[in-house]
Order: sequence, then C-alpha cells, then structure tokens
Amino acid sequence: MKVNIKTLIICIAIPLAVGALAAFLIKDSIPLYAALPKPLFAPPGWLFPVVWTILYILMGISSYLIYTSGSPHSQNALTTYAVQLVLNFIWPLVFFNMQNYLFALIILILLWITVFKMIRQFSVINPLAAKLQIPYIIWLTFAAYLNLAIYLA
Repeated sequence: MKVNIKTLIICIAIPLAVGALAAFLIKDSIPLYAALPKPLFAPPGWLFPVVWTILYILMGISSYLIYTSGSPHSQNALTTYAVQLVLNFIWPLVFFNMQNYLFALIILILLWITVFKMIRQFSVINPLAAKLQIPYIIWLTFAAYLNLAIYLA
C-alpha cells in the first residue's frame, strides 16, 4: 500500500486542530482542574495534553486508513468519526468552561458510545484502523471515571 503523505498529514492535522482549538478555548479554565477534588488514580494535569496528542495522532492515522481504503462503508465510518470529533471538542468546553460536570459526563458517555460504534465500523473496513482506536476508548473510560468522581464530589 502506497502512502499519500499529503493526505496522511491532513488526516492527522484535523484531529490535532480540533484538540488545539478546544485547548485554546479552555486555557483560562485549566487551573480549575488542579483545584477540583479528584478521585484516586487521577493523573497530574501535565499528562492530559501528552495523552491527547498521541490519541489525536492515532485518530488521524486511523481516519487516513479508512479514507484511503476504497471501501463502500468508509463514508458512514468517517461520518461517525466526524461526530465523535464534534463531541470530543464539546466535552472540555462543558467540563472546564461551563463547569457543568453532569452535562459533561452525559457528553462523555455519548462520545464513548460513538467511538465504540466507530471502532466497530472501522474494523469492517480496516482492522488496524480499529485497533489504533483502542487506546482512545480506554482513555475515554478512564476520563468518564474521573468526570463521574468529580461530579459526585
């Protein structure tokens, strides 16, 4: 399989741009995380941008594999991918800027469901693309634990 570098870069740049825009929009609310009562196993704040950068790169690679697959199912899978990117963008705005932890948790649950659906769709088209999303859904599960614990505190 020949790699189209330009298309791959664009596919990686899209989720990175979504994440960067969300980070920019919540930058003034980030200190809030340090002040929140956090559950056991809550990671330090510096870890979040590192993990999210890796996850966004994996999303981009995965979307590239689907986009270039030539599969008749790729359009539906990429639509689900786009929906999860929108939910991914909205969650930090609700959690950090609005400080509405219950609504953020609901969005996170919807995001988890959407990513699960996306993984299933990707697996039909390209199993590697699906496997690249496993760290993402694991991280979302952990994020839901944190979000729920903060909501309940």
